[in-house]
Amino acid sequence: MNHMAFPIELTVALSGATKHQLYSWNKKGLLSPEISTDRIEGFLWSFRDIVALRTFIKLRSDHSLQAIRKALTNLRELSLTEHPSTYTLTSDGTSVFLVEDDGKNATDLLRERGQKIITNLDDVLKGFRHPSNKGDVVDLLHPRKRLEVNEGKLGGFPTIRGTRVAYDTIANLIYDGEVRPKDVELYFPDVTAADAKDALDFYHQVERGEGWVA
Repeated sequence: MNHMAFPIELTVALSGATKHQLYSWNKKGLLSPEISTDRIEGFLWSFRDIVALRTFIKLRSDHSLQAIRKALTNLRELSLTEHPSTYTLTSDGTSVFLVEDDGKNATDLLRERGQKIITNLDDVLKGFRHPSNKGDVVDLLHPRKRLEVNEGKLGGFPTIRGTRVAYDTIANLIYDGEVRPKDVELYFPDVTAADAKDALDFYHQVERGEGWVA
């Protein structure tokens, strides 16, 4: 199965990580881009890389990078060596927990490694406050109300809701103003003016290289 390749600007917008963090975490071995680490051609991340990165960003609200690295090390010591996105990690503000398949039990990965507890769990796919408090990390499945991200559709590349039309196709169509949002349906009958405006708004966020929406 071929993986969709996400360039750095789109990875920033969908994950909440900054460019500096992405390069730094690759260098430190926290998470390397799964698709490509070629600095000439450009780093390329996979969909599951983005899910893992969102987990790290969410955990950074309560924990240092050192603590997150320790949690990942303890995962490996528990013989859990799959891609980080395979596991659901969450925090209660004091420690990092590995959520088990039943969604109720969790293993403490920092304080009492191996101890089972029950905890309320957050879904990293939903939007959440960025650790910088500059804004919110977008909802991964709906980075805008009329956009959607579905790993089974275009490999997880953002599309217009209910279609297979990539968001940037629409954004580029109306970017310079020659085609108005209300006229997009002349080219793409399933895309409304509101869809086009959301596509352009997200496109601008990607252009700015921001991992949050104010």
